[in-house]
Amino acid sequence: QVQLVESGGGLVQAEGSLRLSCAASRLTFSMYTMGWFRQAPGKEREFVATISRSGGVTSYADSVKGRFTVSRDNAENTVYLQMTSLKPEDTGVYFCAAVFSVGLSRVVVPAQSYNYWGQGTQVTVSS
Repeated sequence: QVQLVESGGGLVQAEGSLRLSCAASRLTFSMYTMGWFRQAPGKEREFVATISRSGGVTSYADSVKGRFTVSRDNAENTVYLQMTSLKPEDTGVYFCAAVFSVGLSRVVVPAQSYNYWGQGTQVTVSS
């Protein structure tokens, strides 16, 4: 069974930085487009970032553009989310997700397109 395990969350002050990791197992990682999503209390899950199989194509939500960077290491079966200039509104549970992709450059935004999800890691940004 595919496993996605997020780590790196925590409590940080506004304008601080965090790097999230998502370690994947029991799948051929390089064949999957990866995504990051978040869910704040009382709100729906929202798209944050996605990265293609090759890592050469990325896409971000407008709210995080210029502050967050998604990357991946296919040799380590891990996807990362580097978050800088954090704001209180970035608070939430962050999830990574995976979807099988034929194309090397495919990025995927809709949450419902993803097949596999991790359990999430909490990020809290204090003002």
